[in-house]
Formats: sequence, C-alpha cells, structure tokens
Amino acid sequence: MENKMLKLIIVIVAIIVGLIFIVPIFWMLATSFKTDQEAFTAGVKWFPKVFTLENYQYILEGNTDTPVLKWMGNSIFVGIVGTLIVLFVDTLAAYGLARLDVPFKKTLISIFIGSLTIPWVITFLPLYMEFSTLGLLDTYAVLILPYSANAFGVFLLYQYFRGFPKELEEAAFLDGANKWQVFVKVVLPSARPVIWTLAIYTFMSIYNDFLWPLVTTNSPEMRTITTGIAIMQQGSFVSSPGRLMALTSIATIPAVLLFIIGQRSFIKGVNQTGIK
Repeated sequence: MENKMLKLIIVIVAIIVGLIFIVPIFWMLATSFKTDQEAFTAGVKWFPKVFTLENYQYILEGNTDTPVLKWMGNSIFVGIVGTLIVLFVDTLAAYGLARLDVPFKKTLISIFIGSLTIPWVITFLPLYMEFSTLGLLDTYAVLILPYSANAFGVFLLYQYFRGFPKELEEAAFLDGANKWQVFVKVVLPSARPVIWTLAIYTFMSIYNDFLWPLVTTNSPEMRTITTGIAIMQQGSFVSSPGRLMALTSIATIPAVLLFIIGQRSFIKGVNQTGIK
C-alpha cells in the first residue's frame, strides 16, 4: 500500500512539473496564432478566436528588420561547427587521459575537474579582450572558437573510456591494429550514445547562448537567433506579441528536433557514464 501511494505521489509530482514546462510553451504557440489586438485583450484566453498565420508569414518573408532565416542560419552553423570541434578535441583528450601514458596525467585531470567550478562569467572579459586584440569581433570565429573545447565533455568521455573493457582493445592490437585504428574502429563506435549526449548538450548550449553573441557582434547579418529575438523584443515587436511569439516558436525548432532525434542515445549515454 505504501509503495502504491509513493508511486502515485511521484506521478502527481511528475505531472505538475511537466505542466510547469508545457504551459508556457503552449501559451507561446497559441499567442503566435493570434492577432495583436486579441493578444493584448485582457483575460486569459488559451485558444485564438481568429486563427491567423500572418505572424509567421511576416517573419518568414525575410523583412530587412527581421532577417530571421539569416539569424537561424548563423545559430545553426555556429552550433554545428562548434559541436564538431568539441567532439573532435574532447574525444581525443579524454581517450588520451584514460588510456595513454600521458605525463602529469593526474594533474591534468585535476585541472579539468577544477575548471568546472569556475563560473564562465569570470573568463568573459579576458576572452573578449583577447578576441578584440586579434580583430576577430563580429566574425564567425568569435562565435565558434570560445566553444571549441570544454572540460565537461572531457570529463564525461573520460568516465566512459576509463570503464571501457581493455580486452577489446588488446584483441584489436593482436589483429594488427594500431592505436588510431583501435580508437576509431573499436572505441568510438561503442561510445556513440555518450558522444550523442555530448553533442546534444554542446549544440543546445551554443544555440541558446545569448550574452556572448550579443556582446561580440554588431552587424545585423552576424546576429544569432537569440540576440535577434532580444533586439526585436525591445524594437519593432514591442507592440506585436503575436510576431514575437512566432519568432520565438521558429527559434525553438532546431533544438527540439535535435533532442527528439537523439533522445534515446541521450538517455542511454547519461546512464552509461553514471551522471544524472
């Protein structure tokens, strides 16, 4: 009886938490299909009286004040390139620390773990000054390079590689494979769920980042979707909640699709690494 009550309580809590996340999303979508006059009407109205696609049509027409497709393209491009760089660098670093005879290995691992406790805002100003000195502000380089490696990815993959069966690698060595072939053909395929986990986490972090793109870009064509939304919220969309919600709805599509595609691998990867 106690177990049934506990399960019931857990289910109720899960439903409440789910509603907390779903209700704002539903409100955003509903408002995006309303006229501005209806969106400003007093009172809570979940469904639009007049269902309209004008807000989406205006956004996707590519107006000069809202180059949303360019902003989306920038965010997707920066997210994909940054994620690929992170996967390349972090997998090599993690495997080297887990399997190879690296000098000062324990010290390096301690530095990686310790860096996770440093707030990113502390490095913000030195990083900005460095890119300013190099003349890379308002370029794709300044949007990509700060994400080119992260200690979390190294730590995540290190946990997996350390628990990978050495017998499989030794068998590959006996078959004549070198270290690179063992890494690419034996270790990486088995680490696919963990790599998917890191890829989803990294892409969504880059795609959703707001402060760094806002500070380091000036021209409209270099803006990302998050900074574009913020600018339009304070600009021409300040009196147009329907268009603002339509823009926000479009902005969520890539991240949602990525998570849906890699959901199983994400959950499996989290379980394999033991990180909850």
